[in-house]
Amino acid sequence: MKKKKKWLAVLTAAALTASTGSSLTTIPGKAFAADSIASEAVQSDIVPVKTQAYDWGRVKIVGGGLITGIIYNPTEKDLIYARTDMGGAYRWDPATKTWIQLLESLNMEDWNLSGVESLATDPVDPNRVYIAAGTYSNDWVQSNGYILRSKDRGQTWEKTEMPFKFGGNMPGRTMGERLAVDPNDNRILYLGARNGNGLWKSEDYGATWHKVSSFITVGDVEDGYGGKVGPVWITFDPSTGSAGHATQTIYVGLADRQTSIYKSVDGGATWEPVAGQPKQGFLPHHATLGSNGMLYVTYNSEIGPFTAGSGSVWKLDTKTGEWSDISPGGAGDTSNPYGGLAVDAQHPDTLMVTTLNKWWPDNQIYRSTDGGQTWKPFWEFTSYPKRDNRYTIDYSISPWLDWGIQRDPETDPVTSPTLGWGIGDLEIDPFNSDRIMYGTGATLYGSEDMTDFDKGEKIGISVMANGIEENAILTLISPSSGAPLISGMGDIGGFRHADLNTSPHMIRNPYLNSTLDMDYAETNPNLIVRVGHTQSDIVERMGVSTDNGVTWTPATNPWQAGVPINYNTGGGYVAVGENGHTIVWAPNLDGNGEFPVSFTTDLGKTWTASKGIPHGAMVSSDRVNPGKFYGFLDGTFYVSTDGGANFSATAASGLPKNLNGKFKAAPAAEGDIWLASSEGLFRSTDSGANFKKVNGISEAMSVGFGKEAPGKTHKTIYAGLKVNGGKYGFYRSEDEGASWIRMNDDQHQFANAVGTITGDGQVYGRVYIGTNGMGIVRGDMKQDAAVRGFHVNDLTVEAGKSAALAPVFDGGASSRPVVWSSSDESVASVSGDQVTGLKPGTAAIAAVSADGQYAATAVVTVTPAITQSNGKIHAEPIVNAVGTASVSLGGDIVRNAIEQTPDKKVTVEVKPLADVKAVIVEMPAQSLSYADDRGVKTIAVDNGLAVVSIDPKLVRGTRPSPTASVAVQVGIVDASTLPGDVRNKLGDSRVLDFSLTVAGKPVTKFDGNDVRVAIGYTLKDGEKPNRVTLYYLNDNGKLEIIKNAKYNPKTGHVEFKAKQLGKYAVKYN
Repeated sequence: MKKKKKWLAVLTAAALTASTGSSLTTIPGKAFAADSIASEAVQSDIVPVKTQAYDWGRVKIVGGGLITGIIYNPTEKDLIYARTDMGGAYRWDPATKTWIQLLESLNMEDWNLSGVESLATDPVDPNRVYIAAGTYSNDWVQSNGYILRSKDRGQTWEKTEMPFKFGGNMPGRTMGERLAVDPNDNRILYLGARNGNGLWKSEDYGATWHKVSSFITVGDVEDGYGGKVGPVWITFDPSTGSAGHATQTIYVGLADRQTSIYKSVDGGATWEPVAGQPKQGFLPHHATLGSNGMLYVTYNSEIGPFTAGSGSVWKLDTKTGEWSDISPGGAGDTSNPYGGLAVDAQHPDTLMVTTLNKWWPDNQIYRSTDGGQTWKPFWEFTSYPKRDNRYTIDYSISPWLDWGIQRDPETDPVTSPTLGWGIGDLEIDPFNSDRIMYGTGATLYGSEDMTDFDKGEKIGISVMANGIEENAILTLISPSSGAPLISGMGDIGGFRHADLNTSPHMIRNPYLNSTLDMDYAETNPNLIVRVGHTQSDIVERMGVSTDNGVTWTPATNPWQAGVPINYNTGGGYVAVGENGHTIVWAPNLDGNGEFPVSFTTDLGKTWTASKGIPHGAMVSSDRVNPGKFYGFLDGTFYVSTDGGANFSATAASGLPKNLNGKFKAAPAAEGDIWLASSEGLFRSTDSGANFKKVNGISEAMSVGFGKEAPGKTHKTIYAGLKVNGGKYGFYRSEDEGASWIRMNDDQHQFANAVGTITGDGQVYGRVYIGTNGMGIVRGDMKQDAAVRGFHVNDLTVEAGKSAALAPVFDGGASSRPVVWSSSDESVASVSGDQVTGLKPGTAAIAAVSADGQYAATAVVTVTPAITQSNGKIHAEPIVNAVGTASVSLGGDIVRNAIEQTPDKKVTVEVKPLADVKAVIVEMPAQSLSYADDRGVKTIAVDNGLAVVSIDPKLVRGTRPSPTASVAVQVGIVDASTLPGDVRNKLGDSRVLDFSLTVAGKPVTKFDGNDVRVAIGYTLKDGEKPNRVTLYYLNDNGKLEIIKNAKYNPKTGHVEFKAKQLGKYAVKYN
């Protein structure tokens, strides 16, 4: 741990509970000198952390991404899984007819595992389920893929690292399934690997794997990134095995244009190409073996899911070895690229196939009840462009699926919505012939009256994706009024979420395929602006709303006319001024032209290029000053104070070159800016002139703000962070980052959740987290859940002695082991739960629970080793950063000195130290009362600069409280602060400033002989004692000679009875 030496002032003011007597005069309102001495609080590298339980869910969009596979368990009804390309995997909940996300426990470090290459459910033990997890198989990631295995249907997982990568989001991802469990001996699993790694096998429920050396071919088809697609599906013939004995006949589909289907008849020991297989140069996308021994295969000229050309459908009679072309268009027809394939387990001659990706006018689904001899399509043209659709689609739970477009079926062959695109998988429920499900690039559709189709009746298709939230969230805002949330996403634009539990319509006008950034006017939340990317035939790349996102108007573009527009044109970042008068836009650089940062004052009708800020910068607005905007690029921070017209780089240094998400200004105060980066969380409170790294944060994924906590003025900070060197988590802070509350637990980590987070602007404690594949995570404080953790009380320990450390657990937190550390081990060291004072000073003691959940800090003050003998107290002071030495005497040691003094005098001797500018000595006020009662005449304080002797009767007639103290301070006055004539008169004589406080109140005038003062002076050769003069600097800045002062040659001090305290100087005249 990095050590830091910092200091705390020792003295604190205490109230005197009884009125003071006539023997002293106080001056109300005048601060004791020590109160104005600058001091810096000691700080630890550890930041306090507690936790609070949250309820986690999703803001409903329903669907939103590609469903790559649907997997029914063949032996248990309603046990269904769905896999996605980058958003985890789901299990169907039949009671609620919703899907349950199985991989939200993945943390940020394991985000790559949220892409599911394949999934297998165990037909023998339905509690077991397996996932081939890994999003990318190219050089975009360094990590290998993992086999995740569960014994409780995906509630918990164990994992095995494989020696290669998986490609859950790579081309060919809807082919499958690559991972399969032997239906007879469920200890055995097979896996088809990418990148030339062939076929692999496990014989211990997926715990360990070895390559099937006899399967030597890897295929000749690549994925467009230099990797072989490899074996894409595995199918067992269960009739060739028995319970507990391995299945002997296994089929493997390979991405190869010459020979694509292989067979083993000896349990995988040897392999041969299946004889007579089609030689059309197509690739086997899916295969299903019916209970009648027919192996059905869909073929495609491309690997998909979004590229598809031609294809066919074939079946193999595994009993005779005969192949038949059963393509829906007739034998020899290759006009359709096929993907999804399903065979009815109860009626093996009933099968369905889908076209994989026909963009216009629609994909097609075919159904056959005679083994593929004849087919019925879901739709066909009557007289172009009119269609006869043999289905209806209920998309009410996902109204955005029509993309906000209503089409006329009389004139438009495209329906709204369509059957879907990228239909790589369709399945028939093995227990219910009426139910089908199929995945598309945007949702999961299904029907529950499929057999009505065979009767010539229309079937009902509906969205069956409830619970699936597979969206890439790019930006989120939560204004202080209006809709609680407005979102921007990749691929499906964005939404105004007036009801968090209901999927809304898509934002349009203009339609932005991907909304990259949004902002709103802090004091006018009705004004909202969004920018993004979209298809090249849409010119506008900014939308403006003046009614809180209900309706939108396209803005003009700020770049010059004639610049070629492509998908990536526009986008970038946008900032709306505090009152909405000004909008600043920083478009992306797309290589086609100049796209300067520009500003508008008429809602985007006209634009003016900003000066002083480079193209491609990130911009944000101040949330208090309407004319102030900020920019950032490559570690340089920019500020504009004239509404974005002119920017200038600040002198801020040490900033990271790259940020995680957009930097943001807090709404509480002007110039309060926060930046999240992999190097930590940074904050500026002076409009970017300077930045300071927030203590305890090693990495920050995102930062945002939400409604302030009750009784607070600063907005609540929400952030994805690594705190105290631990793992990533989601935190909130209600004290500007001085401490943090972790909101999530290890079961709710949401994988790739980096870049965007916001608190709710209207509901305290609610948070929205943008993920890349798992939608908008919504978190609410669990009802009645306390903030849990522990705190550690500050403590004082004398140098050379030890004290026990003990955490105090709060909010019902359970006790747990704690690891202790010190910020300055030269002041205080820690061993186990004991802290030992080594020298006077202060150190921060940090406590972190062994599990990393909780952390707290406390200040240990090491006091000097104070000794007492026969009425004489010896003390070494603590010296702070500004040269003030201080001693705090406990009541016990003063009491002992009073009781043991042989001469009715108590002396306090403070060890003199070099370069000390002031010395403060304090003791309990009740000690003076006790001394007076015991007949002690004097308590003399020798602080190294002077001796101040106090008559205990100073407090006679008062009743000091137990917390009241008496403090004596002597300080050296800076000569430059004296009047010129005084400096000339005194020359190099030192001026001392004396002060005395009782219970924090200054005492300057005395009656009687309450205080005597002795100031040291050393006679030089030839000097005479009677010419040593004591001066007093009065309130008018004039010097007065103290006539009762006399020089004592024996002690070397000028001694006098003080009628008042203040500034005194000794000079030889």
